[in-house]
Amino acid sequence: MQQRKSPDARAFSLMVVFCFMLGLQQIALKAAAVDVAPILQIAIRSAIGAVLVWLYMRSQGESIQRHSGNWKPGLWVGLLFALEYLFLGEALRYTSASHAVVFLYTAPVFAALILHFLIPSERMNRLQWLGIVLAFGGTAVAFLGKTPTSPDTDATDILLGDALAILAGASWGATTVVIRTSRLANVSPRETLLYQLVMAVLLLSVAALVSGQMAFNPTPVALSSIAFQSIVIAFAGFLIWFWLLRNYHASPIGIMSFMTPVFGVLLGVWLLHEPLDPGFVTGSIFVVAGVILVSGEGVVRKYLRRLTA
Repeated sequence: MQQRKSPDARAFSLMVVFCFMLGLQQIALKAAAVDVAPILQIAIRSAIGAVLVWLYMRSQGESIQRHSGNWKPGLWVGLLFALEYLFLGEALRYTSASHAVVFLYTAPVFAALILHFLIPSERMNRLQWLGIVLAFGGTAVAFLGKTPTSPDTDATDILLGDALAILAGASWGATTVVIRTSRLANVSPRETLLYQLVMAVLLLSVAALVSGQMAFNPTPVALSSIAFQSIVIAFAGFLIWFWLLRNYHASPIGIMSFMTPVFGVLLGVWLLHEPLDPGFVTGSIFVVAGVILVSGEGVVRKYLRRLTA
């Protein structure tokens, strides 16, 4: 397997861009949900993204080797990817974008905990464990007490949506584990992404058809959402994510994705006019502290040594 390293300035910069894009993802899905159901949006964007990834692979002289056996774990990551977005799409029907983005990003916790026991190089120390507790606890403080933003949404719907979003996070975390512990860890991230997008097109299209969510009203908001998600999220964003997973330790990279809920809520306040309550401010402080402890553990440890010297 390729040797991975701790996050550096390049990794942090890419994660900021990636997290900003993903924070906007739930906002776009929710904003266009009246015109196009979220799971249908994701199926369409996956189809467009798959074509873009395939064309990019062809331009780079890449091709999928059918006899390599990569398709076997590829099917698993594709299934998990499709499940992640099926759960997310359904979650957005019942809960707010803020709730969805936060619970989706429990994924790094699932991935880090599982990888800690599977791969020696991914084992976390006490400071990183504290970082996970702070980040997850801060997320809970910021969002669990949030009230419904719509009078048509009751507490039961919110709980159902939150549970679906957590399942989406678990599916994403499991995807990371499969990639890191299978032969996909050493194949092109574009090939891995293509497996995921193709499976998402197939499974989410069937889910939208079976659940009666095939209505499509081509308003400017709906078309803009699909264009943004197809080009920026399904193509560019996920290529960045897989490149990071191949070159850096997954646990700190995953924990840094806790920046996404921060961006998601700020964008929700700006674009969807969601209220910014004191719980978010308090929780975000803990989230940032957790990110620093996990991703910058070495710097923090050196600083503590200087204090105690």
